[in-house]
Amino acid sequence: MKYLNFKPIACLIAITLFYACSSSDDSNPINNIPDSGSNPDPEPEEIPFFYGADLSYVNQMEDCGITYKNENNQTEDPFAIFSNSGANLVRVRLWHNPTWTNYSNYDDVKLTIQRAKSNNMKVLLDFHYSDTWADPDSQEIPAAWASEINNTEALGQLLYDYTYNTLNNLASLNLLPDMVQVGNEINGMILQQGDLVWPIDWSRNSHLINKGIQAVRDISEEKNKEIEVMLHIAQPENGLWWFEQATENGVTDFDWIGLSYYPIWSEYNLNNLGSALSTLINTYNKQLMIVETAYPFTLDYADSNNNILGENALVNGYEATQQGQLNYLNQLKSIVESSGGKGIVYWEPAWISATSNGCQGSAWENAALFDFDFKATLGMQFYNGSF
Repeated sequence: MKYLNFKPIACLIAITLFYACSSSDDSNPINNIPDSGSNPDPEPEEIPFFYGADLSYVNQMEDCGITYKNENNQTEDPFAIFSNSGANLVRVRLWHNPTWTNYSNYDDVKLTIQRAKSNNMKVLLDFHYSDTWADPDSQEIPAAWASEINNTEALGQLLYDYTYNTLNNLASLNLLPDMVQVGNEINGMILQQGDLVWPIDWSRNSHLINKGIQAVRDISEEKNKEIEVMLHIAQPENGLWWFEQATENGVTDFDWIGLSYYPIWSEYNLNNLGSALSTLINTYNKQLMIVETAYPFTLDYADSNNNILGENALVNGYEATQQGQLNYLNQLKSIVESSGGKGIVYWEPAWISATSNGCQGSAWENAALFDFDFKATLGMQFYNGSF
């Protein structure tokens, strides 16, 4: 079963539009991270609902010359804008060795995690296990691992070592995440090459996924820090069959069901979404979070690039306005919470149009949580619900 997703489009756009703003300088702002002892993790706290933001693009956007403004039209650190608005979770993607960009690599992720922690937000680290975008249509194996693609044992050890070493290195900087995604939108079998092979070879797939989970569990125990494990599937209808198959094949040691939910690409609308969410929660006795969603606040453009979310992305009763964007998020939150879910992460709310410093725009600027003048939209008030 294959799911049509926009990420291949976004991948092409991201490669084409933002490569120009990747610096060739070997220096990296991570060198300015304070000593690990200066920012210890606070005591664990119970968070009843996660109000999250995927801020993976922020460092890149700032290098492109973007400055973000809060609701009062004052320039402010974007991480502070989200934190002060009520966001309590930052999601960040990690690519293995993305030679086509200087972003979403290990050094860039370290900087993002530090910025999130410095603003008192939890962190969800999203391992793509790829050198580029992983999604329902692509689970491209890192080039460095390709020689072992048919050796499940060796490949599993590579995945384990990479996951373990990444987390161990973060631990040395006091930058361990609070949650880890073992893969991104892993509807198809992970670590493939080219077109996805169906059906899933669960003997291979379960071994690989469980090796990633084991690495997280081992670090969590060794560092005496609770790190929860999430498995992430695109769209609720795919979660229903995927988690059934995964459970039947021995993939059970995880804490969170993570879902992407974009109404335009889902069989579920806001009227019946709750039934799918509650089925997943009750069947597998796991916590559930929507880790990707978004909604346009306008159908206009800030640049010459086509918007990924156009008129066909609109939900009846929710206009493409700032108020419509906020209403969508509040309604989705109500559905998730009433179904027993515990969080929503907005996907790339800061991926706005950057046209300076060699950068050539965004295909997501009409669905960001900042308007075309880089000021926070009304949608940012969604995070106020955490107060």
